Amino acid sequence: MDTSNPAAFVNAQSLPNFIGKKVRTVVQVNHSDGLTITGKSTDDSQITVKGLSSQVPVMNYVEVIGIAESNNSIHAEIFTDFGATFDVNSYNQLCQLANGQCKSLFL
Repeated sequence: MDTSNPAAFVNAQSLPNFIGKKVRTVVQVNHSDGLTITGKSTDDSQITVKGLSSQVPVMNYVEVIGIAESNNSIHAEIFTDFGATFDVNSYNQLCQLANGQCKSLFL
């Protein structure tokens, strides 16, 4: 495992703090055209994921690892389909801890 360039755990609220850096997040797919996903983040905001080369079923949750391009978009390097069920509240709390009081444990 390469630990030289870790991906920060982010939700839509924390994404703007990592523009140009590697991030990881989970979104629920609202629309996918094979190259771009529009999805809902774990904190109920819209995120656009570019650079995917396969169809992801609508309403599935996907974890995306890539580079934050803007306040609401990521250029994906890797994605994992988590299926139709995922605990968004727990992931959102993880993002808050990873970017708050427990930040030193994650980066």
